[in-house]
Formats: sequence, structure tokens, C-alpha cells
Amino acid sequence: MELAGAAVVFFLVAAFTALAGLRLWARPKAVIERLTGPAVETAPVATHPSLAFRELLKRLGEAVPTPSKEAGRLERRLIRAGYRKPGAARVVNGARVLLAVVVPLAVYVAMQSWAPGSENLPLLVGGAVVMGYAAPGAWVDWKAKRRQRRIRRGLPDALDLLVICVESGLGLDQAIMQAAKEMEIAHPDISDEFALVNVEMKAGVRRAEALRHLGERSGVEELKKLVAVLIQADRFGTSVAQSLRTHSDFLRVQMRQKAEEQAAKLGVKLVFPIFFFILPTLFVVTVGPMAVRILREVLPMIANM
Repeated sequence: MELAGAAVVFFLVAAFTALAGLRLWARPKAVIERLTGPAVETAPVATHPSLAFRELLKRLGEAVPTPSKEAGRLERRLIRAGYRKPGAARVVNGARVLLAVVVPLAVYVAMQSWAPGSENLPLLVGGAVVMGYAAPGAWVDWKAKRRQRRIRRGLPDALDLLVICVESGLGLDQAIMQAAKEMEIAHPDISDEFALVNVEMKAGVRRAEALRHLGERSGVEELKKLVAVLIQADRFGTSVAQSLRTHSDFLRVQMRQKAEEQAAKLGVKLVFPIFFFILPTLFVVTVGPMAVRILREVLPMIANM
């Protein structure tokens, strides 16, 4: 059983390392598209192991019945995380099914190897099922929060660029398009969102609706406030440049206040690390030699008296 447990652990670690390498470094789909062209998706040469594994996850996700309400909620979470492909939700559902089977199996084999006959085995296996099923959703939420944080960080620069474009004589549509082009390298997430706004307006969607979709799609409160400012300025005919400049100043003041608030909380947050990690070390360094000397010299002298 110990050999079987070691083999299962080795297989899981090797599979995770291989998938991480294919996802982060190999990028087979980009290489295949660069070599053979965009039509490679329908060609049989695109059968890379990572693509085959993704197709397996899609099929597993299709086999899982998902309520329409839950599917819509998952689609919105994936869009906020930056995954807009139609099969992304099926991949997540397939990953849930796969992890809900693999993780409990690994826990069962490990417990049989290290602690056979344990009374906590059903509880651990049940917890592993829940954790395996919830891990893909938690990963999507983590990616969405990271993307929203990047959007908040780059929003002041986007506002300054919009102000410059509008004051130079461009309309709001052209200013958004130019901002999407200029921010493609520095802030690609905001560039993608602005590019989608341009695509929607070119497709015939009204500007107000496209801007509302921008706020709902990203889920960033600061971006929703910007959308409200732009819609009101367009509706009432006020100066878009002045509105953007005022909102940019307000946003920078708000970010400065948040930074000051986090700095003020730093002293309270450092109490626990100092108390549990730094103070014991100081006691060992300062009091330790004296305690050893007392034990070696003073206590024998007191005993001899």
C-alpha cells in the first residue's frame, strides 16, 4: 500500500507539473497557429496533449447537467476573469468533475497507506470531494479579482489618456478606440474592455448600452462610476473632457485615501507577526544565554549551600 500511495502521489505531482508547463511555457496553440495559420483549429494536426486534455474537460462538462441560472452566473464570472470563449464554462465543469474524483481517490490511497483503518477516513474523503469540486470555481474567482485589481490600477492612466484625446478634438468613440490602441501593452485588460466597447458600437449597439455593458462585464465599481459619468455627460450635453478630468481627480484622491487607509492598518496587522515570530526570537537571543548560565552555575551553587 505504501508503494501504491507513493505511485499515486508521484503521478499527481507529475501531471500537475506537466500541465503547468504546457500552460505557462509551452503554449502549443499559439505555436501551431503561428506555423500553420488560423485555420489549424479544424485541421487534424492540432492534436496536442494539452488541447486533447482541454477537449476531454469539455466533454466531461457537457455530460454534467447544469441549471441555466448557475450556467449564466458561471459565464459572468468567467467573463470577469477574462475568459470569453464559448467552451470555457464546459471546461470549468469538466475540471470540477475530474477533481471531485481524483482528489478523493488520492486522499483515500494516501490514508490507506499511512493510517489504515482510520475513523476519519469518510470525513476526509467527503471533504476532498467538496474541495475538488469547489477548486475550479475558487480559481476563477481568484483570476477575476486579479483582473479587476489590474483594471483599477490602470484606470487613472486610461482616464488621463481619454482626457487628452477628447481635448485634442476627437469624439468619445474615437477617444475610446485610441485609448484601446495606446494601452494595449501597458494595461491590456482595459484595452480589451475598450476594444469590446468599440466592437459593440460598430455592430449597431447604442453608445449608452455599450458603456453599460462595459461596467457590467468588468464588475469594477470605479469603472461603473466612469460609465455613469460618460452616460450623463452624453445625455445632458455637458463637456465630456471636463467631466473626465473631474472624475480623474476624484479617482486619484480616492485611491490615495485607500492607500493611506491601508498604511494606517499596517501597524495593527503587524502585531500578530511580531508577537508570534519576532518576540520569541528576541527572548531566545537575549534571555537564552543568561538562562543557560543560571542553570549551569547558579543552581548548583544554591544546591551546595
